[in-house]
Amino acid sequence: MAKAKEAQVTGRSPAESRVEMVQVVLPNDANPLGNILGGTVMHLIDIAGAIAAHRHARSHVVTASVDSVDFAHPIKVGQVIVLRSEVTRAFRTSMEVEVKVYLEDYIRGERRLTSSAFVTYVAVDEDLQPRPVPPLLVRTADERRRYREALGRRRRRLALAAQAHRRAGAEGR
Repeated sequence: MAKAKEAQVTGRSPAESRVEMVQVVLPNDANPLGNILGGTVMHLIDIAGAIAAHRHARSHVVTASVDSVDFAHPIKVGQVIVLRSEVTRAFRTSMEVEVKVYLEDYIRGERRLTSSAFVTYVAVDEDLQPRPVPPLLVRTADERRRYREALGRRRRRLALAAQAHRRAGAEGR
C-alpha cells in the first residue's frame, strides 16, 4: 500500500504509458469493399487507449468518453494497422489518452495517419469506485502543450456530458 501511495506522489511520464499495437487487417475485420470496419478501428482505439491508461494508473480503468473519430484514409485487407497511444493528462481519477491510427506500408516502410481520438478513462478499484491516479509529469515542450490543450478538451467534454444528462433526465419523465 505504501508503494502505491508513493507512486501517486511521484507521478509518471507520458512515455511510461506509451503503447504501440500492430496487426494485419484480415477479411473478418473488413466490410464488403475490403476496408477495415470503422467499428473495428474504434474497438482497437479503445484497447490501445485502455492499455496506456492501465500503465499510467496501474489499476483497472473504464472508458468514460471518446471524442469524435474521423476516418481520413481506408485501410485494406492485408495491410497493417498501427495504433499509438499515450496519456496526455491525468486529473484526479481520470486520464485523457490520445490514440493515433496509422496505415503502415511495410514494403515502403511508411506510415500514414488515418484517424485519431482522445479517450477518457477513469481508474477504478475492486468495487468499481473511482480511485486517484498519479499526476502526469510533463517535461518537453510538446508534452506541456498537449497537457495544456487537454484541459480545454476536458471542459468541452464535461459541458457536453452535462447537456446529455439533462436531456436524458427530461426524456425519462
